[in-house]
Amino acid sequence: MLDGRDSLVVLPTGGGKSLCYQAPAAHLRRLAVVVSPLIALMKDQVDGLREAGVPAAVLNSSQTPAERAAVMRAVAGGGVQLLYLAPERLVMDGFLERLQRAAPAFVAVDEAHCISQWGHDFRPEYRQLRALRAALPAVAVHAYTATATPQVRGDIVAELKLEHPTVLVGSFDRPNLIYRVRPRTDRLAQVVAAIQRHRGQAGIVYCIRRSEVEELTAALTRRGFRAVRYHAGLTDDERRANQDAFVNERADIVVATVAFGMGIDRSNVRYVIHTGMPKSLEHYQQEAGRAGRDGLEAECLLLHSGADYGLWKSVMAPDGAEPPPGALRKLGEMYAFCQDAACRHRALVTYFGQTYEREGCGACDVCLGETIQGGETSDVAAKILQGVGELRGRFGAAHMADVLAGAATGRITQLRHDRLAAYAALRGERKAQVRAWIDQLLAHGLLVRTDDEYPTVTLTEQGRAVLRGEGAAPALTSAGAVRPTAADAGDIAAATPGDRTLPEPGAYDRALFEALRGLRRAIAEERGVPPYLVFSDASLRDMARLKPRTREALLEVKGVGEWKSETFGERFLALIRQQG
Repeated sequence: MLDGRDSLVVLPTGGGKSLCYQAPAAHLRRLAVVVSPLIALMKDQVDGLREAGVPAAVLNSSQTPAERAAVMRAVAGGGVQLLYLAPERLVMDGFLERLQRAAPAFVAVDEAHCISQWGHDFRPEYRQLRALRAALPAVAVHAYTATATPQVRGDIVAELKLEHPTVLVGSFDRPNLIYRVRPRTDRLAQVVAAIQRHRGQAGIVYCIRRSEVEELTAALTRRGFRAVRYHAGLTDDERRANQDAFVNERADIVVATVAFGMGIDRSNVRYVIHTGMPKSLEHYQQEAGRAGRDGLEAECLLLHSGADYGLWKSVMAPDGAEPPPGALRKLGEMYAFCQDAACRHRALVTYFGQTYEREGCGACDVCLGETIQGGETSDVAAKILQGVGELRGRFGAAHMADVLAGAATGRITQLRHDRLAAYAALRGERKAQVRAWIDQLLAHGLLVRTDDEYPTVTLTEQGRAVLRGEGAAPALTSAGAVRPTAADAGDIAAATPGDRTLPEPGAYDRALFEALRGLRRAIAEERGVPPYLVFSDASLRDMARLKPRTREALLEVKGVGEWKSETFGERFLALIRQQG
């Protein structure tokens, strides 16, 4: 960046993209412009930079004209090193001319995938950034994103007119995350069980629909959890208040639609739960990646159902409209990820065009042995295929599962389906498990779901071939119990198998850690900043492990430099000495 050459930087969520442009701007002591679509991110990053002594400012629609005018005077006077703004402001009348006079050292475009129609979050206003090259031909442009496939990277370079850019792609693997993918059987019970594994810690729970956010937030609150809601149907004031409550640790859980989290810089999120399947692997990587940004262990639980596929399809193409380019393909890839019984880390890394060298990750449900797969399920597959054939493709997956499981419903009795050979062929199996097996056969291409208003399931030619004995039935997977791991226990001293790399191994004093968290929260409230700007969880955990008693020893703690030691050190050292 310091040599003035354009660049494209692809790093996963929590990989340090912000530092890539903040550090050079602070070093050069010249104006750098950061384009971002995220007002929350702008505010958080500006607060953090100012707290660290770097002059930074923001321009956005939440400010008054007088506030914006004051920022521009500071920019013109050389009093700003980092200026954050939204893409649409950059191309407002006269703004680029004023920027030319300010002579920025470089322009950083965050969330750069938004400029690509092949990306997972295309935003038309980003296309206006093409004007940057014409207005500032000698100024380097740097693009940053977390989730760009090779196709999207090419689109970013072309749309921003990057000239012979340096392309830097970090590893997409997040070895500190434990991925679990489960059929959704009882949404509330499964969510509560996961939260209990991380009681008192920060988590994000994603829902597809606003109504689900409302229901789940109310249910969690009734059970004593500190949960708040977040979706586009709330007022700006409530969204902002709930977001601030989460960032400032007055709430432990945010239940949200996918709108939440973009730019949220709380690093100590210990779990992310998806109560429904995301619409692409890019979305999943970004949303799940909001866990464990401090490098410490975190859990990512994905609950899915075959109904999620149809729901997203109707959202993408309402009333028969044409879905966005590539949207259905991406939805299918996400669906296949949910049904496949392969290492989750490997699947994500290879999707983004990288190789995964390890035999097993030791950090997903498949590699931890929480899924059961084997040839004995070929008989199960055959019974399901026979049942679908017997119903002649006239019924949906839910009714098919009822028939196979031997449910005693009024509809089955009315239709006389309790007299079919397929009825109760899988008696003793839970309906949710039978439904999950049907979904797996759909993913394997032996069954197909119609596109009707009331979709039904029917055999494909490949499925018929298996029934005729001309092909092998695939092995199906069942979900076993969650196996406690070192990460689940919050203790990374006993790392999971394989050569999985976990940060900062070693036991720590958990009572001291909680006391340090309380002190951090109090200091943050005094200064009016989020707690993570005082010290990260990784720093507090290291303090609780090393128990430094002098300023010199405190400097050995991860994330503690001279400024933080000078500003906060004595209060933390006093607490450590007191706790003994």
